[in-house]
Amino acid sequence: MKALLSTQLQQHTERVFLVGVVLKQQRPGEVEESLDELQDLARTAGGEVVGRATQRLDHPHPATYLGRGKAEELALICRAEEVDTVIFDDELTPAQGRNLERLFECKILDRTSLILDIFAQRARTREGKLQVELAQLRHLLPRLTRYWTHLSRQKGGIGMRGGEGETQLEADRRRVMERIDRLRRELEEVRRQRDTQRAGRQRRLWPLASLVGYTNAGKSTLFNALTGASVLQEDQLFATLDPTTRRLQLPTNQNVLLSDTVGFIRKLPHQLVEAFKATLDEVVQADLLLHVVDVTAPRAEEQAAAVQTVLEEMSVAGKPTLMVLNKMDLLPPGRGVEGWLARHPGAVPVSARTRAGFDDLLAELGTRLRPVRDYVELVIPHDQAALIARLHEVGQVVEQKFDGHAGRFKVRLPPHCRAEFAHCIRRDL
Repeated sequence: MKALLSTQLQQHTERVFLVGVVLKQQRPGEVEESLDELQDLARTAGGEVVGRATQRLDHPHPATYLGRGKAEELALICRAEEVDTVIFDDELTPAQGRNLERLFECKILDRTSLILDIFAQRARTREGKLQVELAQLRHLLPRLTRYWTHLSRQKGGIGMRGGEGETQLEADRRRVMERIDRLRRELEEVRRQRDTQRAGRQRRLWPLASLVGYTNAGKSTLFNALTGASVLQEDQLFATLDPTTRRLQLPTNQNVLLSDTVGFIRKLPHQLVEAFKATLDEVVQADLLLHVVDVTAPRAEEQAAAVQTVLEEMSVAGKPTLMVLNKMDLLPPGRGVEGWLARHPGAVPVSARTRAGFDDLLAELGTRLRPVRDYVELVIPHDQAALIARLHEVGQVVEQKFDGHAGRFKVRLPPHCRAEFAHCIRRDL
């Protein structure tokens, strides 16, 4: 019986209430859309959303975010609904968080804390765990005071230099700062390792394409379908956190490195963008960004704009970008992508699940990532079969003729491979 009760307690799902503020400058429906997304985030974290509320304000209240009367009204509702956690759609100041916890008498989270919690659940690699912990500690540092309100606090003065709570608070701040410094050093080592790996890739002169897009747009499904990898793919927000890079061979016989990165979201916490710089370097260093859009999403245009905002924050907004319109197979009858193609010339419609449109996507990748190649004519004797096979492996054979004892090839050859075939080159074309 005790074991059954313990299992039931462990399986308790937190009851969550969502709160947002409608400001005068916001367009109609914007806050409700953001709360819909917050609801998906709460469910991803394992919560059960039992209600939501908004209040129209000129600006958030400095002490309680909401107006005092509205906050007291919602506190009564949350007690009646036995709410475990109240989540606010914007980032709260430390003072707002403390005041709201006293008022609601339950756990108070903001959007940033919720996203950090989801990232902590999703991190699998050492790098990902370090990055999440760094972001969490940076977010926690100015909020440490609320965790020590149960200890004595005394006013300063002669003989009164602070009570037990003040001493513990200072000690914890020092420990947190020391841990942050240690994490920064470890992540700098990770960055150096990534730079070494990147230098190795660059020696092969293989271009890098990075998948970016809104979370749950189908990036990992597309990545797996193109490269044969087995990156986790689920119908959840932030299902993929740690980056993965694989080789992709295009129909032009060209090798490309394809990288799958963490999904973006509106109001992505600045701490995460800072902490995940080592991961997002794959985006910064990319020769081409593949912006994957879920065209079946009700607010697909807003999601695409949110991705663009994050790219601007990372200073890569001007990087060459190919828009990939994903989930074509799920579009309802009569609804096409003509509007998307008109607004975004050059976009490629695909279905990562059925592989429809992959030929067009790979052809466009070959065009966008085509390196500067030497166009040459070679003559290779038939008895050098290994060299002919090597030519087909590294070059794009445009034309070939077999005559007599040798074969004639017109080939687009990577410059770094020219020396390997120099004795067979007859002329540059």
